[in-house]
Amino acid sequence: AAMAAQCRLTARFHHVHGANVRLDASRTRATRVESFAHGLCFSQEPLAPGQIFLVEIEEKERGWCGHLRVGLTALDPQHLQPLPDDSLPDGPGPHSHILDELYRTNVLPPTARRSRIGVLYAPQPDGTADMHIVINGEDMGPSARHLPTTRPLYAVVDVFASTKSVRVIPVEDGFPSLQTLCRVVIQKHIVHRVAIDGLDLPAPLKSFCEHE
Repeated sequence: AAMAAQCRLTARFHHVHGANVRLDASRTRATRVESFAHGLCFSQEPLAPGQIFLVEIEEKERGWCGHLRVGLTALDPQHLQPLPDDSLPDGPGPHSHILDELYRTNVLPPTARRSRIGVLYAPQPDGTADMHIVINGEDMGPSARHLPTTRPLYAVVDVFASTKSVRVIPVEDGFPSLQTLCRVVIQKHIVHRVAIDGLDLPAPLKSFCEHE
């Protein structure tokens, strides 16, 4: 019961956030209202070992280069005012550039609206931790190693550039949507998105696979 309560507390954003971010009343949706930067957000509470902080991309914005970033920080957001534009000066780092590489290699489409991206840390025998990025239910493996665990670790979400709005997904709802899973399977079996148009699929699903 205590762990469930912790998960519910963590499954929303901290009240401290970047200057261009607006949170909804529940603090579960973060929207960058102008520019491309100053979009940093944090988990309400530090993460427990192995606990995922998961967000879903709700809105995209054309015209910017760059995408959503996630990561961990050992800095307490309460003491981070004013916030930097898109980086933090501590060891674990504010975000993992593994996402940038995945966009570059087209593993994650740049317009991946409704994709779910999470971050967690896994304690290691030497007393440090590895950071893992999870994309649509798939653990991408350690993206940072030897993170210190002497201080609590908060999730960081940078609502950056072409990512306009994200929503926190409670852990119990944290599996990929069926629509997203269908898209992943379809895109794995075609050479180019243009080929989707010739498949015997419902028009809305074709559109989702081609353009989202």
